[in-house]
Amino acid sequence: MTVPSRAVANVTLRPAVVADAEAIRSIYNHEVTTATSTFDLVVRSLDEQQRWIAERSGAFSAVVAVDHGADGSPVIGFGSLSTYKDRAAYSTTVEDSVYVDRERGSRGVGTQLLTQLIETASASGFHAVMARIEASGAASRALHAKCGFELVGIERQVGRKFNRWLDVAVMQRLL
Repeated sequence: MTVPSRAVANVTLRPAVVADAEAIRSIYNHEVTTATSTFDLVVRSLDEQQRWIAERSGAFSAVVAVDHGADGSPVIGFGSLSTYKDRAAYSTTVEDSVYVDRERGSRGVGTQLLTQLIETASASGFHAVMARIEASGAASRALHAKCGFELVGIERQVGRKFNRWLDVAVMQRLL
């Protein structure tokens, strides 16, 4: 299966660098405080975000989407691959994360980022990419389906945020 085209006008991808920490932190912390796209409950500090970027390398590097025509911060989204589970038998599986600035979404940036992550996972020899998405997250589920992921299960009431129980949709793409 192929993945959708990555071409988005004025937007390019590049590895994240520590100087991107504030832009990434701003996008991520907005999701922490206003949405269920992350189950984090505490915002990240600048130092924590800088460490997160510095610790990422190889297949697990973070990637940023840069809008060359943007006013303000040109970093409008980011994505990364992470270890799926600690046990050795899971070592050929990774989990993806994709976040796009809410004011700059619906332009294909998420597709561009996820496509890059899939290509990185494949080139790095991984066999499967997993996505764990808050079940009502229709846009994220649609993005992953567009990029070849299939729903493989629903974890019921495994998270609690904003005083409500949350389900997680588990999606998977084999490479």
